[in-house]
Amino acid sequence: MSAKAPVHTSPAVSGVQKMTPSEAFVETLVANRVTDIFGIMGSAFMDAMDIFAPAGIRLIPVVHEQGAAHMADGYARVSGRHGVVIGQNGPGISNCVTAIAAAYWAHSPVVIITPETGTMGMGLGGFQEANQLPMFQEFTRYQGHVNNPKRMAEYTARCFDRAISEMGPTQLNIPRDYFYGEIQCEIPQPMRVERGAGGENSLNAAAELLASAKFPVILAGGGVVMGDAVEECRALAERLGAPVVTGYLRNDAFPAKHALWAGPLGYQGSKAAMKLIAQADVVLALGSRMGPFGTLPQHGMDYWPKDAKIIQVEADHTNLGLVKKISVGIHADAKAAAKALLGRLQGRALDCDANQPERARIIAAEKAAWEQELDGWTHERDAYSLDMIEEQKKEGGRWLHPRQVLRELEKAMQPRAMVSTDIGNINSVANSYLRFDEPRSFFAPMSFGNCGYALPTIIGAKCAAPDRPAIAYAGDGAWGMSMVEIMTCVRHDIPVTAVVFHNRQWGAEKKNQVDFYNRRFVAGELESESFAGIAKAMGAEGIVVDRLEDVGPALRRAVDAQMQEGKTTVIEIMCTRELGDPFRRDALSKPVRFLAKYKDYV
Repeated sequence: MSAKAPVHTSPAVSGVQKMTPSEAFVETLVANRVTDIFGIMGSAFMDAMDIFAPAGIRLIPVVHEQGAAHMADGYARVSGRHGVVIGQNGPGISNCVTAIAAAYWAHSPVVIITPETGTMGMGLGGFQEANQLPMFQEFTRYQGHVNNPKRMAEYTARCFDRAISEMGPTQLNIPRDYFYGEIQCEIPQPMRVERGAGGENSLNAAAELLASAKFPVILAGGGVVMGDAVEECRALAERLGAPVVTGYLRNDAFPAKHALWAGPLGYQGSKAAMKLIAQADVVLALGSRMGPFGTLPQHGMDYWPKDAKIIQVEADHTNLGLVKKISVGIHADAKAAAKALLGRLQGRALDCDANQPERARIIAAEKAAWEQELDGWTHERDAYSLDMIEEQKKEGGRWLHPRQVLRELEKAMQPRAMVSTDIGNINSVANSYLRFDEPRSFFAPMSFGNCGYALPTIIGAKCAAPDRPAIAYAGDGAWGMSMVEIMTCVRHDIPVTAVVFHNRQWGAEKKNQVDFYNRRFVAGELESESFAGIAKAMGAEGIVVDRLEDVGPALRRAVDAQMQEGKTTVIEIMCTRELGDPFRRDALSKPVRFLAKYKDYV
């Protein structure tokens, strides 16, 4: 069962025919071009699973169901098609909740299929019984519950349709006894909603604001990636001469090699992007909800422009003006809206034309200054990090500075590489360094921020795009939650490369203990065996890197082994205990104590 040998389906049956509900379910998957499902086999859906193979569908068995749902997310984000996950009723399904929440905030069209306790056993407290719809209510765009076997194809089709139209996960809940029987059924054809460019009035108003702007800036968000709108965004940016900043963890929304690219906003983002958007008099937020974590002050800069006019283009109208005050809201597809706005600006004089050469100089200068700062920013400079550097020198170990490592990884990154990052201190600093030249290349847990994301997500991405290098970044804490999926890679010939930053701590939370709790460290230390050694025990390759000059060659060697030999490799980077800026400085404050026995804990 190889990632290099995708299975192709035959067309779904047509017309009203006699079939079992299992056949109706599987044929509806075929109609929606499903070729891969991630999960762990279970008795609850075994009748349907029995006919996956003749339908051209492979079930990719995982080690843990959370990993399966993350794989479905990665698959969807690379392919633009549905990612599908399934598991045993009860515990198999509840294991998926965290990953479905991450897919929800990434707007991924994931369909989670949740076989349920049989109808005659519901409410009796039987084996693996659970009320499965409330588990996912907050993190799905639609929930379909098959309430009669005759409606199996109907509800299955609707879940697949709504995952695409609603831009997020849907749940298909099926009582396990409803896979059996005999029904008369016609398989529905997929229904896809064509999104437009937005209302004429809002487009005209937006065009007028852009035409009168002196320093326009485009904020390219996830809608640019999901809507395949990069080229339209590029054409609009070039007409305006506008720098393009990308939304938080949407580093692949604009090609980094383009002169107008400025990098990401938000936590550990690009100073160039922040300094440029701070000068804007008009901001076009194209396919971005401008979420709080993506616009928060960073690097000591409260950069969001206070007096700029904001134009927001969003396919989900409920996001318009939700986080930031806007001047014009356009409920539209990013691709169509960008094309329509460009059409309104072509052939007319724009106020920004006069100073375009000067703005180009400013853009280039800010980008060059940021690159120069990154080159010189070899280690964190706060007092705690400096203490740790000195302490580890005394220990005699060869520990690498995370920022130097991230820079070397960036330089060694192969063309068309896909990268997933976990949550955590070093992974977040990576936001400053990761650059991409094509969309659908960068995956992160977005606003949900859960650990254990990177490895399974990149496995799913590799299944969808076996011809592209697939690389996961993870800290040692998050790695411990997901590293068992290396066995999935080895068992099923899905080669990926994982970079594990081994600094022996929960770095993000430890930074809070440094800044707010007087270095009283509780539960933050992680002493582990060699992760490269564990990888070898699971059948993968393992490389330990403790010299800076070996970082780039190790990544290149691992990716070459992935692409040419089909090998999975774990690169273990031995890092210092330096700590970047805290995640949630805005949400913490110095402690207050009233009881005498706690008086020293301030």
